[in-house]
Amino acid sequence: MPEDYRFPPMRVGIGILGGGVVGGSLAHKLLNESDVITAKTGLELQLVKVAVRDLDKQRPFPASYATDRPEEVVDDPEVGLIVELMGGMEPARSLVLRALDAGKPVVTANKQLVAAEGPTLFQRAEKNGVSLLFEAAVGGGIPIIRPLSESLAGERITSVMGIVNGTTNFILTHMAEEGRPYDEVLAEAQRLGYAEADPTADVSGADAAAKAAILAGLAFGVWVDLDRVYVEGIEGISSTDIAFAARLGYVVKLLGVAESTPDGVSVRVHPALVPDNHPLAAVRGAQNAVFVSGPALGELLFSGPGAGGDPTATAVLGDVVTAARELLAHTPVAPRVRIGAGIVADFGQVDTSHYLRLEVDDAPGVLAAIAGAFGEAGVSIRSVWQEGRGEDATLLLVTHAAPESAHAKAQQRLAEIDTVRQVASVIRVVGDTG
Repeated sequence: MPEDYRFPPMRVGIGILGGGVVGGSLAHKLLNESDVITAKTGLELQLVKVAVRDLDKQRPFPASYATDRPEEVVDDPEVGLIVELMGGMEPARSLVLRALDAGKPVVTANKQLVAAEGPTLFQRAEKNGVSLLFEAAVGGGIPIIRPLSESLAGERITSVMGIVNGTTNFILTHMAEEGRPYDEVLAEAQRLGYAEADPTADVSGADAAAKAAILAGLAFGVWVDLDRVYVEGIEGISSTDIAFAARLGYVVKLLGVAESTPDGVSVRVHPALVPDNHPLAAVRGAQNAVFVSGPALGELLFSGPGAGGDPTATAVLGDVVTAARELLAHTPVAPRVRIGAGIVADFGQVDTSHYLRLEVDDAPGVLAAIAGAFGEAGVSIRSVWQEGRGEDATLLLVTHAAPESAHAKAQQRLAEIDTVRQVASVIRVVGDTG
């Protein structure tokens, strides 16, 4: 047998802020999988305290670790590393800054906090020479932060787009596969735990917007404030449009899109028709996926579970291992993320393609009038389909790419045409090279 050359494990005390689904899963892993973690990493990650709201609630770790005073976790001298899993802005923001100022590295899965306060947090971590890691803030269990900030640092990325919200993908998948209406599938998602009792952040696109802003910063080195992200949710998507999209060769997804344009970095979240042969079209249920494009590597797809206690806790634990090793090195940590000022494109100038469903009179000249409205706005029509006759006539149009402002102008012109009874829906088309 070869001589055992392994060093004795090095101890780091872990304090967790938040004992919910992810925090509870992480605490359980630290307590019950410590031998495996130590064997793989050479680290003894010792759970010290977990801050919770309700001390009486049953959790997957002994009550002796729980405290309802989160500042005790940050200030405890036995805690060398803080994991923030509380969510929201306060008190998470104040506690993270307190930890960084105390020289304690922080791992967080809080996308709202990182998206809103990223520059402040990065600067404070750099000032104190400690790590601030947030792999689980965007894709749950999908490794995407480290690839963008480190593995692809030498690639001039052109676009990042993806399905970054499992709730909306679950809803749209079941609407498409079962032909059921939005409200009915949302209610089922809530019963099954895929959607919160108040699903607004998910279905409105706000959750995806925070994640898209973070991805944009990592991909392009330009910080994009949340108020510069165009956001549109799935509340207006109907099973009718999903069915028509399928007949035309598309799948409807809620996408976060960050891309480099001649006018600057553009970040947007909205429902989109994706060609059914595109890799993102096959991402079903509550799964997430991020599609990265660049000139050297071409296209990369990162996919997997985007939420859930165990997958997210696994991603958090990976960051904990990295931060613990850096802490034990006793040297200042250089920031992994350097984000500066840059130009954020006006969404009105960004080229997009649209699908439109128009309820029209089946009368002579209606198509010519519609084509004229698009022509006046500078938008060309790529394809047209008619469904039904007479009072039930429906036109389905897909346009070529044109500036968003031109599309808005065309839709205003359509509303002025007497034979167009209603612009029933407008959905952007993404990933179509036809």
